[in-house]
Amino acid sequence: MVNKEVARTTIKTEYFGSLTERMNKYREDVLNKKPYIDAERAVLATRAYDRYKEQPNVLKRAYMLKEILENMTIYIEEESMIAGNQASSNKDAPIFPEYTLEFVLNELDLFEKRDGDVFYITEETKEQLRSIAPFWENNNLRARAGALLPEEVSVYMETGFFGMEGKMNSGDAHLAVNYQKLLQFGLRGFEERARKAKAALDLTDPASIDKYHFYDSIFIVIDAIKVYANRFVALAKNLAENANPKRKKELLEIADICSRVPYEPATTFAEAIQSVWFIQCILQIESNGHSLSYGRFDQYMYPYMKADLENGKETEDSIVERLTNLWIKTITINKVRSQAHTFSSAGSPLYQNVTIGGQTRDKKDAVNQCH
Repeated sequence: MVNKEVARTTIKTEYFGSLTERMNKYREDVLNKKPYIDAERAVLATRAYDRYKEQPNVLKRAYMLKEILENMTIYIEEESMIAGNQASSNKDAPIFPEYTLEFVLNELDLFEKRDGDVFYITEETKEQLRSIAPFWENNNLRARAGALLPEEVSVYMETGFFGMEGKMNSGDAHLAVNYQKLLQFGLRGFEERARKAKAALDLTDPASIDKYHFYDSIFIVIDAIKVYANRFVALAKNLAENANPKRKKELLEIADICSRVPYEPATTFAEAIQSVWFIQCILQIESNGHSLSYGRFDQYMYPYMKADLENGKETEDSIVERLTNLWIKTITINKVRSQAHTFSSAGSPLYQNVTIGGQTRDKKDAVNQCH
């Protein structure tokens, strides 16, 4: 009689292969990490919103992201070849007070007592969140959305007949980033386009004012991302000083890669993965929407993979390890929802979807090695 558990393990091993020792350790560390509520982003966002309160919203948001990226806690895990983190530690959930603080304050003492989607929280974090609460009272998306709701709709929400938790408590969501353009042109390319567009504005036209501020916000954000990436350059070099020879080489490679991307176009598979991850992560630092997807990952990554395999820069094993690293990084992102919202979105899902295979624009088979 066949042992079903052994059979399942054998099939899984034969079909999917096995993780390298360090990726297996990295995976287990991430999966076993207790998720905490993290107030750091909320404190930095509050500081920026207060400092730039007179600015148009688009600039206020840009300055907020700048404040966060320049001051938030950063780290590089021992097993990782990719840099970039969303919160103070893996799987911690940042708080986004510009969307809502209502359920957070109401549930401060309940996060650890939930039946599911449990989050842990320190007393220090509770005090940090309480301290910024007055600034956000009637001063965030939830408050403004609530004020817009007709009384008839509000009544139905109170009964639980339907709800709009995801819409009123969250930011940008349900999108796939054009990573192909990012890899091809880098943020430098978007910066150059914005400079030309700004220079072409007719400032005698009132409609140009919003565009003027929008382009300025692009410059602020790109500069902030460069600072964020360069913080990892410095960190990787610092960690390399006390690392063993193999890890020292990797850390110096991380530093070299982060000194170029995502500002410059990617030239290697390693640079492409790092560039994609930086933007994937930063977009979720900026906004707490979900369903931020990688899109047709195998299509835009394949040229870099193919070139590096052909020139000997990568092997199939090293490619698989880098991809494994990225997918584990992806599950370090976390989001806390209200208890009511968890009833329909259990498991803290972020829905970071990936599309593989399919067809090309001219209806040819698009399957390649990268999938």
